[in-house]
Amino acid sequence: MKKVKTVYICTSCETQHPKWQGFCNGCGERGTLKEEITGGESKQTKPRAAKSNVPVKRLLDTSSSKSDRLVTSISEFNRVMGGGIVKDSLSIITAVPGAGKSTLLLQVSQDLASKRFRVLYASGEESESQIKNRAERILPSIHENIWIHSDTSMNNVLGVIETIDPDIIIIDSIQTFVLDEFPSRPGSPTQTMECANAMLKVAKSAERPRAVMMVGQMTKDNELAGLRALEHLVDTVLILDGEEGEELKQLSASKNRYGSTGEMGFFSMEENGLRAIDNPSEFFITQRNEIVSGSALTVIKEGTRPIIVEVESLVSPTFTPYPSRIGECMRKDQISTLTAILEQRAGLQMLTQNVVIKTTGGIRLKETSSNLAVLMSIVSSYKGKGIPNDVVFIADIGLTGELKKVPTLEPRIREIERMGYKKVFIARNALRNPKAFNDIEVISCNTLSEVIDKVFNSMPF
Repeated sequence: MKKVKTVYICTSCETQHPKWQGFCNGCGERGTLKEEITGGESKQTKPRAAKSNVPVKRLLDTSSSKSDRLVTSISEFNRVMGGGIVKDSLSIITAVPGAGKSTLLLQVSQDLASKRFRVLYASGEESESQIKNRAERILPSIHENIWIHSDTSMNNVLGVIETIDPDIIIIDSIQTFVLDEFPSRPGSPTQTMECANAMLKVAKSAERPRAVMMVGQMTKDNELAGLRALEHLVDTVLILDGEEGEELKQLSASKNRYGSTGEMGFFSMEENGLRAIDNPSEFFITQRNEIVSGSALTVIKEGTRPIIVEVESLVSPTFTPYPSRIGECMRKDQISTLTAILEQRAGLQMLTQNVVIKTTGGIRLKETSSNLAVLMSIVSSYKGKGIPNDVVFIADIGLTGELKKVPTLEPRIREIERMGYKKVFIARNALRNPKAFNDIEVISCNTLSEVIDKVFNSMPF
């Protein structure tokens, strides 16, 4: 009988290694070694016979059920989760170190505990005293319905679950736990998947369903560490975006079986933890009475929610052969493309000018609907003339200098009308009925030059 042994195989090039290491000797990729069991006497298996009279239902005749949710008082968290945490669900949240994953889950634990739900917070990374210190720093008080357990043994965690019978379980983080019956190191693909499967059985128990939320470590490529099968296993994958030290944190769902994957929640990191930004349109604009140059407003969509965003630009003469294109909120090649359009289609001499772009609050501009506002902020800084504070720009720009329409334009205009803005520039024929709005003037234009002329030459200041 052959001896059973463990080898580690690279998932990229299939090179075998006798022991685990951080990189592959064959292709040089990091974090690609997968544990495999080899050797042993092979057993002949008989073909599995098909069972007869297996019950089956038509989809049309199958009854549907709506899962109950644990609704927190944190509105932005509820939005991303699809209305709250489903009682029999398995979720995972990942982020770069220091982004606030543990802080957010501790705040969620306190909120649910105050609603008489029993919470177990199991950590394999921090001691019980460290968890207590953080709780005292960010929570006004610690509720009696929160239990903590510091251990890396998943077997012990399962025993604690049977003892206190919690409604929600926090696992921080899943890569640090091990099951005794699988002799491999913590964080290995086998241990991570088996521990996650153990939590799946706990969450989906027919007799006692529970909500389980796990923390997942993130790789250097800003992806969830471990096998892709881990993402397929869970019901919800949450990503908390925001580097350590940054005030703005964005929570989004890349997968959600019980809600939309397009929703995004915004938080502000403060001394006492994460604070939900309930009205992002007020957070991402500067409240000012005077008109300043280099500022323009637009509306972006994050999930189903339109958000008003302020774009700021700074244009200054360059003293080098190659002018700088700097953007904290968009890629350098995007800025270069937009400044080239200004050069060729609007007649501005941008080859001798440095251009710096940023947004108030640090939100990234992922949509092309903000391109007109970016260009108008550059023109405003270039000319040294401000744009009225009640004017908004919602359009894309083609290489021809023509304005392009953007999707879901009407909800965006409804949002700025609600916020009290008076004028909005859009592409011609982008709306079926531009006069359908009573409290805001919709101005349709064909080209960028036409917008510049109407803003800086026709509008009274």
